[in-house]
Amino acid sequence: MSDKKPHHGRNIKRIREIQGIKQEALAIELGEDWNQKKISLLEGKELIDAELLKQVAKALHVTPEAIENFDEDGIINIVSTTFHSHDQSTSVAYQSSFNFNPIDKIVELYEALLKAEREKLALLEKMLDK
Repeated sequence: MSDKKPHHGRNIKRIREIQGIKQEALAIELGEDWNQKKISLLEGKELIDAELLKQVAKALHVTPEAIENFDEDGIINIVSTTFHSHDQSTSVAYQSSFNFNPIDKIVELYEALLKAEREKLALLEKMLDK
């Protein structure tokens, strides 16, 4: 286990940045009570109550646990030890103190990113049809 305390706000910011989502876009996803400044303040909070964390996780298309357990050092370690061979196979070696499978979390984040991109595309197509 890591001695570091989780920083929910920082984790939200990193997940949002990985997904390429701006603060304004996250605010829109969270509803009309939200704006860019409120997202900025949220990202500064060390701990966020469970209900709000659940709402933010849903808007980011991840689980609350992904936000709570996000470990940037572990992700960097995984990425830095990943290589592609000539036959397109991939091997991953990592050393981590995660209490969850980091590969699953990367896949989860990738799937959420892909879903968000598809939703953006559908919205743009809808706007173009009008």
